Amino acid sequence: MTAHPAHPTHPAYGELRPVTPVASVLLEHNPGSMTLEGTNTWLLRSPSSRSVVVVDPGYEDEPHLTRVAEVAPVELILITHQHPDHAQGAPWLADRVGAPVRAFDPSLCRDAGPLTDGERIEAAGVALQVLHTPGHTQDSVCLRVFHDGTAAMLTGDSVLGRGTTVISDLGSYLGTLRRLIEEPAGTPALTGHGPELPDVAAVAGEYLAHREQRLDQVRAALAQLGEDATARQVVEVVYADVDRSLWAPAEWSVRAQLDYLRDGGA
Repeated sequence: MTAHPAHPTHPAYGELRPVTPVASVLLEHNPGSMTLEGTNTWLLRSPSSRSVVVVDPGYEDEPHLTRVAEVAPVELILITHQHPDHAQGAPWLADRVGAPVRAFDPSLCRDAGPLTDGERIEAAGVALQVLHTPGHTQDSVCLRVFHDGTAAMLTGDSVLGRGTTVISDLGSYLGTLRRLIEEPAGTPALTGHGPELPDVAAVAGEYLAHREQRLDQVRAALAQLGEDATARQVVEVVYADVDRSLWAPAEWSVRAQLDYLRDGGA
């Protein structure tokens, strides 16, 4: 796995922590091997706005969602992808605050249409642009947040604050990484789990190098085990030095790598 430095501290659960002039984070109390310290729920608003945009409410965790609702009137709820640790709480929060829900997947939307690639949104005094960034899931999006001539990128699970993400479609994910590499140097990554990172393009470059290295390892494992080897057999070779508690998510990623190679991926 690609390691990034651990954040020296992370906010207490329920503590609203400003990160940029327009973005603050509330950490949900759902730590784990897949969620790191927990899900980062992002609240966006300009300094002059009374209302906020909520990105990734998290699970249907009433104490967490109640805290989100108490920060300020909610104008809009956005979801970066379908996984429950990001999206499950959106209907509860929408009912509580009377705000629409938007996501790339139409089935997750309420009282509004789905997000589209390249779309610009203005709400709570901030401007956002939607980037469809499939690979972790096919409905994954990143959100570019503009303010006062600067930008930051909300990455969902396409880029994590520490380690690497699980993927469902490697070909799509490689395209996503190449797209993120094109972001201006110094654009912060506001991640779905773990600490924010100072340069999304640099991290995407590290991720791409890591994926290429893993592909070489999978190719070598197939040469050793045979072309019909299962994802589990490959994991036992490639991830032999990784804690076995991470083998299950590793198997999902290896399955995506095998699909990619067997479909003719270079």
